[in-house]
Amino acid sequence: MSEKNTENIKKILDEFIRKQSYKKRLLATRIYELWKDLMGETIMPYTQEIKYKNGTLYVYLSSAALREELNRGKDKIINLLNENLGENIIQKIVFL
Repeated sequence: MSEKNTENIKKILDEFIRKQSYKKRLLATRIYELWKDLMGETIMPYTQEIKYKNGTLYVYLSSAALREELNRGKDKIINLLNENLGENIIQKIVFL
């Protein structure tokens, strides 16, 4: 495959990923997988749902005690997630 064809394919793929709906879905999936990897088997059983919207990550938890514990470490969790995402995507976390 020539270098020109490779560049054209890359442009097409980049354009495809940039489309808002696909980008949002990919980002939501990345955040979910990252949450699962970073929080591990201890927290995942209590995680009911994760949603990301406009810089805010909403994490629905089934344990009030865990919710309080995670609230105390919000800044650390935000930094950890953003470091692993490679950019400053998450500005705020709301535990529900």
